Amino acid sequence: MAERDTIEKVKDKQGVFSQIQNFFTLGYGTKEDLRELDKKLRDLVYEDLRDMRHVWEDAYLAALNAGLTASSSDFKKVIQVLDRVMEKVRHADYGYAGLMDRKGHIREEELARVFNYDKALSNDVDSLKEAVNRTYSEAEAENWTNVPAEVKDIKGLLLAFENKWHEREKQFRPLEI
Repeated sequence: MAERDTIEKVKDKQGVFSQIQNFFTLGYGTKEDLRELDKKLRDLVYEDLRDMRHVWEDAYLAALNAGLTASSSDFKKVIQVLDRVMEKVRHADYGYAGLMDRKGHIREEELARVFNYDKALSNDVDSLKEAVNRTYSEAEAENWTNVPAEVKDIKGLLLAFENKWHEREKQFRPLEI
């Protein structure tokens, strides 16, 4: 049901040209609008992750300067996972299918489902950003007692986000017969 609501919201925001295009192209304009909205959302998620990486680098440098080498590998691992996830978000599939694609065409419902899925993932990015900023604040205040545990928590949050991102393609092409 949520997919229908998303599609209706997109159709309500369309102009006359898009409505005419939808009539003659059997809903192609709505599909394009959904793709563009999802692309903008993913661009925002990418920017958040990129900004998060810069904050994380500063926290990592502060930890190195303080001589906190015990969790150095975890700091590096977070940077590696952030880089990997950023590129996956940046270059993600956004719902095009070729004319003779044997997997089938991607319909409005699938595009709306992916957009809703990406919106839910952006909430995960917000909680991840809060955790990174909290760790950065601890590093700036030189309160190193909780930092190693927070670093491991952030690494876990990032890996969970990456796993959810892998599930994203199933939203385009569900395994139904």
